[in-house]
Amino acid sequence: MIPDIQREQHIDDALLAFDNKKHELILFMEGVAKWFAAHPKLAVASCPVIHSVKMRLKDRDHLREKLTRKWDNDAPIDANNLFDRVTDLAGVRVLHIHQEQFSLIHKEILDKVNNLKDWHLPESPKAYTWDPESLEFFKNLEIEVNVKESFYTSVHYLVRPRVDSPICCEIQVRTLFEEIWGEVDHALNYPNVSNNLACREQLRVLAKLVGAGSRLVDSIFRTSIESE
Repeated sequence: MIPDIQREQHIDDALLAFDNKKHELILFMEGVAKWFAAHPKLAVASCPVIHSVKMRLKDRDHLREKLTRKWDNDAPIDANNLFDRVTDLAGVRVLHIHQEQFSLIHKEILDKVNNLKDWHLPESPKAYTWDPESLEFFKNLEIEVNVKESFYTSVHYLVRPRVDSPICCEIQVRTLFEEIWGEVDHALNYPNVSNNLACREQLRVLAKLVGAGSRLVDSIFRTSIESE
């Protein structure tokens, strides 16, 4: 058992490592966000695929809370492994209107990784969903799918500027409907699950409405294209 004072020193050292890399994290995160926001096929076309792009650097106090919450005496997070163990220090969120648009976003990300060699993926993309139709959609794109009992829905990519870089940015891609659910859930149910049963059930109902809304928007756009 690591004494509390030693544990706090590990956490302080990890936070110092974060402080020392903060400038590089911000520069890379901003570059990732700008790539999406200025992409000629995704964001500045006559009918943009991407609705909007957000970015955020993890707040230092929130990082301390996370390190404390996830502390493991057998495998502690410290300055030596922080950037391997905590991969969401920098984050970019890409929002689009309906699910079928995701295919093009995914294609362009893979092109940047595999053909342009501008980014490195330390692990395969992961789709989080609860919806069977979405599960099949992502499987058809050969994306690993994780079923979330919490009803969380999003696709995550981890990107580094090069294979040997400690700098990592988490990219989340989701629809506007899914963003609404995510914001509500994050406010009420994260990082600690709400003890209010009614609240949790209402979040599940909202998730189902979000799924139905996303499929309806897909149908509306398909109908519009077919009528042209």
